[in-house]
Amino acid sequence: MTLSRLAAQFAAEINQQDWSDAHIRADRAGHRRDRDRPGSAEKVLSPAEAEKVKINAAWVTAQVLGYNDSNFDPHEFFKACGVSDQWLWNRDGQRSGFVAAGLRTRTGLAGEVEYQVPGMWGCWEGAPIVD
Repeated sequence: MTLSRLAAQFAAEINQQDWSDAHIRADRAGHRRDRDRPGSAEKVLSPAEAEKVKINAAWVTAQVLGYNDSNFDPHEFFKACGVSDQWLWNRDGQRSGFVAAGLRTRTGLAGEVEYQVPGMWGCWEGAPIVD
């Protein structure tokens, strides 16, 4: 399935970022560590730690995209974000449940995937909002 233009653009941004120093600086879009002054980032995340930051960025973005686009494929989105195959595929070559496990979804009456309202824990479309 092809991603929407918006989803593809979000994925491209998430994929291009250097997440290894995300814990110590607020980077602008397009920051590149190879252009930093020497010693500007004393401790960077390991590749595995940086990928977990990328995965979390992909999950929160996918939550909003899925809520707004009934044709959204979160697995394809994670691939486009550059998330490693180890998170996306089972050993038998089938999609893993990892991506779906990080999203707040349920199965609707017609069998479709429904996403919780973004920014609202436990709130589903059409349900009364309780503070």
